[in-house]
Amino acid sequence: MVMFAASCGEPRPAKQAAPAGAMAAPSAALAVAPAAPATRSYEHAIELVESFPEGAFADDPELPNTGDVWLEMISGARRTVALGQLYVSNAPAGGRLEPVLSALGAAVARGVEVRFLVDATFAAKYPADLERLERMGIELRRLDAKTTMGGVHHAKYLIVDGSDAYLGSANFDWRSLEHIHELGLRLRSAELGGQLASVFERDWVAAAGERTVIEPLGAPWSRRFVPVVLDEARVELVASPKGHLPDEGAWDLERLVLAIDAAKRELLLQLLSYDARFYDGAAFTRLDDALVRAHSRGVRVRVLLSSWQTAKSKIHAAQSLARRGLDVRIVTVPDAAAGFIPFARVVHAKYLVIDRAIAWVGTSNFSGDYFTKSRNVGAIVTSSRIAAKLGATFDALAKGPLATPVDPAASYPAPRIGE
Repeated sequence: MVMFAASCGEPRPAKQAAPAGAMAAPSAALAVAPAAPATRSYEHAIELVESFPEGAFADDPELPNTGDVWLEMISGARRTVALGQLYVSNAPAGGRLEPVLSALGAAVARGVEVRFLVDATFAAKYPADLERLERMGIELRRLDAKTTMGGVHHAKYLIVDGSDAYLGSANFDWRSLEHIHELGLRLRSAELGGQLASVFERDWVAAAGERTVIEPLGAPWSRRFVPVVLDEARVELVASPKGHLPDEGAWDLERLVLAIDAAKRELLLQLLSYDARFYDGAAFTRLDDALVRAHSRGVRVRVLLSSWQTAKSKIHAAQSLARRGLDVRIVTVPDAAAGFIPFARVVHAKYLVIDRAIAWVGTSNFSGDYFTKSRNVGAIVTSSRIAAKLGATFDALAKGPLATPVDPAASYPAPRIGE
């Protein structure tokens, strides 16, 4: 990642109110396939995928763009496409998400089974594009995660033909492809695709009001999450919340604490937001304690958080880490050239790098509800190649003009996030 010099700005992606409306495509266009990106040759079965705020970051030529990867995957689908997302939001006048949505319609037209799962609460805030997907012939279900789990369906992933998968921080939102820093993983593996599909199948039947009690040898959502070696990388899928997993041993909170406790030299953590509490104010210290333990035994702990962290309800958590000696910085992305964009211009990636050898890439921010009440997915990757690239991305951002150290004593202005 190459950084441009920039002036101050504010930001945030979806979580509160619905932004701009959506553009419905005429049904006659559904059978017309969009132009697929140029065919790429693949050196690795696992690759990092990135998008970035235009005008603030320069594209990293080594990392494919999130929208291009989604389009390539969907355009290449032959049998099935399964998507798990928080919501869908297209730009009023089109944008980088538009060809992806059109590609889904084209997939249906050529006989591919396309299923789309979204969070029921957010579906009510972003209805227009969901209605368009249903008109395309896509089977859509809305998971009431608030009732079934206590939170939201916050995961963001895509599975094509059971063996080509993406997971990462990017919402199915035009802003995520054009005005937000996102990171994800593309995994070409039938085993990992099947593991992720077991999460999808569990939530798919739950969204239809069916029970998802895990049977010893039974339902498609009961599956062991075994590590898979892709090229030189050892990949382990993890997920949350506990009590709603195909394999309860894959709970990401436990795995993250173990990984942090194993760090010997350095921890790099980038998130949208961080808190040592649940949303109701109750204490959540598992990860906070682990980071402080690492610092106490001599590990260099560096944290990047978005400018949304300066909200009155969040800044105290960042300042608490800084007071205890951790290197915590706020990344402020400047407004777009055209002006303020609600729920955008923010760093939204979620990853952890341990000793430049092990990495976690996922969909959770670090606060209690993400791990105990909401659906999230991620992967722990043991690979010096992946970890080094994430480390370089972190370094470029941390040392660039957009990142400033958190002042434990300062009073921060509230960020401008929504309308």
